[in-house]
Amino acid sequence: MNIDFIEALSELEREKGIAKDVLIDAIEAALISSYKRNFNTAQNVRVDINRNTGLIKVYARKTVSEEVLDPRLEISLHAAREINSNYQLGDIVEIEVTPRDFGRIAAQTAKQVVTQRIREAERGLIYNAFVDKEEDIVNGIVQRQDARNLYVDLGKVEAVLPLTELMPNDKFVHGDRVKAFITKVENTTKGPQIILSRTHPGLLKRLFELEVPEIFDGVVEIRSVAREAGFRSKIAVHSRNPEVDPVGSCVGPKGMRVQTIVNELRGEKIDIVRWVENVEEYVANALSPSKVLEVIVFENEKMARVIVPDYQLSLAIGIKGQNARLAAKLTGWKIDIKSETQAEQEFGRERTGSREMHQDSISID
Repeated sequence: MNIDFIEALSELEREKGIAKDVLIDAIEAALISSYKRNFNTAQNVRVDINRNTGLIKVYARKTVSEEVLDPRLEISLHAAREINSNYQLGDIVEIEVTPRDFGRIAAQTAKQVVTQRIREAERGLIYNAFVDKEEDIVNGIVQRQDARNLYVDLGKVEAVLPLTELMPNDKFVHGDRVKAFITKVENTTKGPQIILSRTHPGLLKRLFELEVPEIFDGVVEIRSVAREAGFRSKIAVHSRNPEVDPVGSCVGPKGMRVQTIVNELRGEKIDIVRWVENVEEYVANALSPSKVLEVIVFENEKMARVIVPDYQLSLAIGIKGQNARLAAKLTGWKIDIKSETQAEQEFGRERTGSREMHQDSISID
């Protein structure tokens, strides 16, 4: 190695951000192993690389001993004082033992070390770039598929999209573009591993944040999301500005904002409801598109009994209980739904002439 090599390390420091001294220290450590392996020696050695010229020297390190049992590791006091009269018992004497053809071995070793460190640094940069994107949306291109995963090219790294994290109506082939949510970024021995999902509720939340300026600006906030990917979702929104309608902001002019999200989610139905502090009103909103007559709250059980018109019972419960299940996830309350007739029979409540509760929500198919 020579001064050109030192200059190359300096260039790497500027381009890749890998400190030159760190690289040289790593090369020195690797050269010690190479020296022992190639010259079949058990000597205790030190390798020194001149930071300015690139000149390499190998030194055998021997302990000054009264009785030399292993000449590879020890040197007598008399022999040590022939080198320097100041040596005492227990001191370490360094004797240069640089082999004549060590330069070739050094060059090969240095190349391997530098290549490895560059790879590690690039992995580190990729990890740092994507760890900040955890719980965010990325766009990629489908590269291949095996029995369990889709592999998505994100530019500098290949991410994993498990088939279990695809929506039921997702169909992707090689070369297709895919938008997905980053659920996890791990730094493994093989480099950064990025796990994606198309079913995570966070995907819906981030899509609204991207499509609705009022959410992006913080005027409207998403308070809760409940999702059964590919089928139906509910999202509760609240406005910090009383003059801004949170539901209308999410729907957008002529429904354009929410329709963009519905298209991205392959036609998934979305109910947008207004979040309110009043539990009765919030639960009623969450059961959209069903109409609600009354909500009775049981605080201790964190349960709400909901009474709906007879003709709305199946709509309130939903197919296989989906609407009620999502409303419960959205609000965090157990929900017991009764028709008006059932309520009268079970609890003796007369609902004759009753009026529907006001509900602030909208359903998008």
